[in-house]
Amino acid sequence: MKRLLPSIAAFGLLAISGTAHASLPVGAKAPAFSTQAAKGGKTMPFDLREALRRGPVVLYFYPKAFTQGCTLEAHAFAEATPEFAKAGATVIGMSADDLPTLQKFSTEACRDKFAVAMATPQIIKEYDVSLKKAGAPAGMTDRTSYVIAKDGRIVMVHSDLDYRDHVKLALEAVNKLKK
Repeated sequence: MKRLLPSIAAFGLLAISGTAHASLPVGAKAPAFSTQAAKGGKTMPFDLREALRRGPVVLYFYPKAFTQGCTLEAHAFAEATPEFAKAGATVIGMSADDLPTLQKFSTEACRDKFAVAMATPQIIKEYDVSLKKAGAPAGMTDRTSYVIAKDGRIVMVHSDLDYRDHVKLALEAVNKLKK
């Protein structure tokens, strides 16, 4: 029993902390994908390779549209859109929500500033962003932000269910790329 207690305590800390997330490492090649997206309520295709031709891409995964943290994160990205644009970066939000939900979210939460796209099960798997939290429905994404350089390499990863540092860290990474 004495040997079992430290293991149980360690497991409990991992379960509580919310920071034990999997994600792709810095330096890895970002998996290419195409999916459906919405911006300003209008649907559009999104292709990562095409977006990278224009500059770096901030690919941020969020669990569910219209939940408190995801809405606040979208507002923060929307407010920072001019700064990302100055650095030549494209911002794209990703979730497992359906297209009609993304259309509405792109207008209300993203304020027509950037696109949000459908994270298919394949994309979720390739980016290792499946939300592994007790009680969370299957298929949801973790809150993970990637900054992908124009060459397709991941230069920044931040995986934390707390939305507050995602914009700041992504903006710092794209500004470093600009220099």
